[in-house]
Amino acid sequence: MRKLINVFFVAAGLLFTANMASAQQKLGHINSEEVFANLPEAKTAQTTLETLGKQKQADIDAMIKEYQTKMAAAENKQKTLSEANKETVGKELQAAGQELQDLEKRITDARTKASQDIGTKQGELFQPIQAKVANAISAIAKEKGLAYVFDIANGQGGNNLVFWDGGDDITAAVKTKLGISATAAKPAAPKK
Repeated sequence: MRKLINVFFVAAGLLFTANMASAQQKLGHINSEEVFANLPEAKTAQTTLETLGKQKQADIDAMIKEYQTKMAAAENKQKTLSEANKETVGKELQAAGQELQDLEKRITDARTKASQDIGTKQGELFQPIQAKVANAISAIAKEKGLAYVFDIANGQGGNNLVFWDGGDDITAAVKTKLGISATAAKPAAPKK
């Protein structure tokens, strides 16, 4: 009877181990930085964002220059203040002070609006690109029978995977699916 129980436990253990082995899920990884760095749409979107940022900054710089010019004029006006012209120059200085405050507020508002505009444009430009890449990753993962795909890009805020040994690197397959040359430049290698 004891032998029968031992044989039963051994058989159950082997069956359990076999089930665990067949239930293992395949893992893969991708370097999304490499994919985005070589995707023409992403490069175009980045250039568009940079151009918009430069335009917004030029507008803000023009306002700052205007502010500096008016501030210098007010400081020069302050130097001409005397008892004889105190009332006239005092009113002019008060008006200049109000104008400088208004200009300061316009500059602050322009910076806020520029930041919002760039954020909105970034969403408009990159959301379809991110969806396209996500669809390619999903398709490759399904083709390769992967249950999980980890992004090993350095810019992912501490990586989604700190160590990997093996697994399927699907970066090249995703790049091919997106029509990116297999010999396209690679960003710096992620740290293991």
